[in-house]
Amino acid sequence: MNTNLFLQAFLGGGLIGLGAFALMLFNGRIAGISGITFGAIFSQGNGSKDSNSENRKWRWFFILGLVIAPLITRVFGFSLPDTFPNAFSASNNNIVNISLMVIGGLLVGFGTNLGSGCTSGHGICGISRFSGRSITATCVFMVSAIITVALIKHMFGGA
Repeated sequence: MNTNLFLQAFLGGGLIGLGAFALMLFNGRIAGISGITFGAIFSQGNGSKDSNSENRKWRWFFILGLVIAPLITRVFGFSLPDTFPNAFSASNNNIVNISLMVIGGLLVGFGTNLGSGCTSGHGICGISRFSGRSITATCVFMVSAIITVALIKHMFGGA
């Protein structure tokens, strides 16, 4: 077992849990990334507490933190394992990879809307609150992911 990889996963998971706990403790909010992103981009406009600029501001800082965090980890010497595929390597067709990522992102966005939340909201926060709906949603997410990987890898010859 790779101890460094285990340590990274352990620390990363702990920080995700700590971040979700802190957001709930200090803001009374569940760390559902799709809901946070939606609230940052689209104003509710109905006079609710989600429509004011202060509420949108923290959401943008949260998203910024998600983007900057991997860069900070690189500064401290952490990197992805060699087995992790590099979507932007010179040997890959970047146009195809970027197109697939955009299509995948749109499908994920559609799925989170259809599932009334994402894996962070349901999988991390919902399960820890013993929400039956979140447990069901997370099981559906996982089964769908397993089927998708099996189809892409074995039927279509993907990586």
